This record gives sequence, structure tokens and C-alpha cells, in this order.
Amino acid sequence: MSQAQAKTAVITGAAGGIGKELARRMAQRGVNLVLVDLNEDALKSVVRELNLEDASSLIVTADVSKEEDVQNYVNKAVEKFGTIDYFANNAGIEGPMGLIEEQSVKALDLVYNVNVRGVYLGLQYVIPVMKKQKSGAILNTSSLAGLMGAPGMSPYIMSKHAVVGLTRVAANEVAPHGIRVNAVLPGTINTRMMRQIEANSGSADDFKVANEAATPLGRYGEPQEVAAVMNFLLSDEASFVTASLYTVDGGMMGQ
Repeated sequence: MSQAQAKTAVITGAAGGIGKELARRMAQRGVNLVLVDLNEDALKSVVRELNLEDASSLIVTADVSKEEDVQNYVNKAVEKFGTIDYFANNAGIEGPMGLIEEQSVKALDLVYNVNVRGVYLGLQYVIPVMKKQKSGAILNTSSLAGLMGAPGMSPYIMSKHAVVGLTRVAANEVAPHGIRVNAVLPGTINTRMMRQIEANSGSADDFKVANEAATPLGRYGEPQEVAAVMNFLLSDEASFVTASLYTVDGGMMGQ
């Protein structure tokens, strides 16, 4: 298959653990990759690790909370590859921990700007490209926090609930245009973000032990396990799947 015939995916948060593993799986399928992240050096490291070729990949540095940056990564994807077939709307941050009365508005705005505004802007600029094609698949990254509450993480939990709502609205709006929209909701996964949440909890070891005990499978998940589900949803194998929320949580929500 030539690069002109290959499908193209845009992945935000591509330098993170889950984003990188998704890129690895999609590269193995021969998909052109547009890797988006705030950290250019980390993106270059991903390209080297995955042995991506210039003809089939593109890195774009972007702050997903800035409209001009989102418009730029979409434009660059279309300029190089002509299309966006798959969109992993994956970038996110955890923000600080603290009780509601302890959290600052600045902290709330920081988390919302990336986790909600960033997802919204991604949808706003990618959807018109897919509408022209009359096809496409979008996957928003929410979290198990998008379905439940926990003390000390109000901005993060609010933001991930918002992603669930956006997913459902978008899926209904674009279904007549042949576009699918789903969300993946990871539980406790071995990533940098989880290490930071553990550190912010006050006792990283206690936090980890408690979460493993609360998970029926008895352990943290791995980034590649989340990426496997994402890879399915961003493929033709999931052609009749839309407006769905896929938990990857070791059974935590099933209790």
C-alpha cells in the first residue's frame, strides 16, 4: 500500500505512555501518523523508538488548549496526508490534588483548558475534515474518573465527566455523516500520570496498594493494554460501534 492509499491518524498526547503505545500499534497497521504533543523532544524520541519514516509520520508541537495550535496540527495533517481517518483525542493532565475548598480557580482552569477545551477544539477542527470525506473514527480519552467520584480530585473528575458528555453529543451529531465517536476510560494504569497522582496523594505506596486492592484483577493496567482497545475502536473492525464508553479498568466498575 502506498502512503497516499494508507489511512491517516492524528494522536494528541502522543509522547505519553498510552499515546506512544497507540502509535506503535497503528504504525504496525501501516497507518500514517501525525503525532501531537507539547514536548517536541519527547515526540522525536517516540519517532526514533518506533522507527517511523518521514514519509509516513509527522510530529507537530501543540498546546491543545490553544485554538491556533489545534487548527495548525489539523492543517498540517491534511497538507501532508490529505485526510484524517482516525483521531485519538488523547491529551490530558491530572492537575493538583486537594479538597474542593482548597483548590484554586487557577488549578480548575488549568485542568479544564487541557482536558475539556482541548478535546472540544480537537472535535471542532477534525470533524469538518471527516465530514468532507463522509467517514472517520474519533476516540476521546476520558477516564474511570468520568464515571465516578473520589475525594481530592474535583477538577480532574469534573473534566473527565465532561469528556463523556462531549463524546455522546458528538457521536449523535456526526453519525449521519458516517463518522463514529467513542471514548476510552482507563482505570489505574502504569503511566507517568499515575506516578504523579500517587505522589500527590501524600503516600504513594498506600495509594498504590489501595488501588490494586480495589481492582478485581489485582494490579495496575499497562499502557499497551489500553492502546489495544483504542486501536480496535480506531479501526474498521469497530465499524458499528459509536457513542460507546469503553472502560479499561481491571473490573473496577463492575463491582
